[in-house]
Amino acid sequence: MVASHSSRWADVRTQFPGTAAGPYIDVAGRSLFFEGGRAALNAHLDTLTAGTVNKLALFETVEETRRLFASLIRCTPDEVAFTRNVTDGIAAFAAGIEWKEGDNVVLCEELEHPANVYPWFGLGRKFGLRVKTVAPEGGALSVERIVSAIDASTRVVTISSVSFAPGFRFPVAELGAECRRRGVLLVVDAAQSIGVVDTNVVAWQADAVAASTQKGLMSLYGLGFLYVRREVAEFLKPTYLSRFGVELDGHEAQVGDPISAAYGVGARRFDVGNYNFPAVITVAPALRLLLDLGPQEVQSYVFDLARKFTNRILDLGLPVFGGPPGAHSSHIVTVGADISDNNDVVGNLDMSSLYQHLVANGVRLSIRRNLLRFSFHIYNNESDIDVVTALMTEWVKRRAHGAAGTANR
Repeated sequence: MVASHSSRWADVRTQFPGTAAGPYIDVAGRSLFFEGGRAALNAHLDTLTAGTVNKLALFETVEETRRLFASLIRCTPDEVAFTRNVTDGIAAFAAGIEWKEGDNVVLCEELEHPANVYPWFGLGRKFGLRVKTVAPEGGALSVERIVSAIDASTRVVTISSVSFAPGFRFPVAELGAECRRRGVLLVVDAAQSIGVVDTNVVAWQADAVAASTQKGLMSLYGLGFLYVRREVAEFLKPTYLSRFGVELDGHEAQVGDPISAAYGVGARRFDVGNYNFPAVITVAPALRLLLDLGPQEVQSYVFDLARKFTNRILDLGLPVFGGPPGAHSSHIVTVGADISDNNDVVGNLDMSSLYQHLVANGVRLSIRRNLLRFSFHIYNNESDIDVVTALMTEWVKRRAHGAAGTANR
C-alpha cells in the first residue's frame, strides 16, 4: 500500500521534465509545465498548421474544461466563467455590481496581491466606492479584524485564500459564514491555492472566486476562471456583453436581439468573445490529473512536504516566517525574520547571501516581501527537500566559519 502510494507520486513527477534540472520549489511564481497539457497543445497546434481546426470541437472542449474546473471546486458548470487572469475575474465581478455612492469594500491592502487591490480602487474612481483597508498582524489577517471593519455600507469583503507572501492559509469558511450572516458578498483570490488546496466553494460560502492557470493548475499564462454563486450572478450586470454572455441559440455569429437578449445563465454572462482555446485545451489535462489524484490527497501530499521542509529549516536555526507548522501553514514556506513591501530583493544581507547560494546551485525559488519563498506542488518530493537543506547546511557552516574567523582577527 505504501509502495503503491509512493510510486504514484513518483510517476507524477516523471510527467514534469523540468524536475530534472534541479529543485523547482516555485509554484507560487509559476508552475512547471505538465507534459499532458503540452501534448494537448501540440495536437491543437498541428490542426492550426494543417488548417483542419474544428471549431465545434473547440467549443466542446471549452464546456468540458468548464465542467472539470467546476468539479475541482465543487460547484455547477453554470457558475464558472472564463477570464484572462485573476485581475480580470475580480474586476469583471466587481464591475457587475450596481454600486451606490458611499458603498465600501473591506480588504487588507498590505497583504493582498495587486490583482485584488487595483480593481477595487478603480471602481472607487468611477463610482465613489470606498476601500476600507484592515491592518495585518505578524503577516496574518484575522477574521475578527475583518468583521470589525464591516459596517452598514459594506457591500464586499475580499481576501486571498493563501497569501502570496508570507503564504499563510486563511480560514475562508469562517469568514464566509460571517459575511453571509451580514448580507455581505465574499470575494476570494484563489491564485495561490487553486490546484493545491482542496477547495469547496460551497463550504467556503464564497460568492465569487477568481483563479488563474499558470500556478497550481500547471498550465499557461493568459487564462483564468471566475466562480460566481448562482444566486448572486443572477443579479449582476456585466460591463462587457458578448455573444457568449447571452442566451441565444444558433451559430456564434447570429446576433439575435441585443436589446432584449437575456443574460447567460449564472456566471456564463461573464464570458467575453472567443475563448483562449490554446490555454483552455492545455489546462484540461491538468485538471483531469488533479481530479484523478484527488484534491484532498493532493493537499495532504503537498502540505506534508512543506511541513517537513519547515521543520528541517528550523532545525538548522534559520528563521521560518510564522514559526513551526500550524493552522496557518500551506504549501508555501517563507524564510526570513521580517516582512516588507520589497518583492524582488532581500534587505537582510544574510538572507540575500543564502538566496544567491541556492540559486547558484540550481534551486529555483522566489523573493517576495523581503522573504525567501519556497512553494511546493505535486511534482516535488523529499529529494528536493534533501538537496535544498543540504545546501542550506553548507551555507550555515560557511557563515559560522566566516564569523569565527572575523572574531579571531
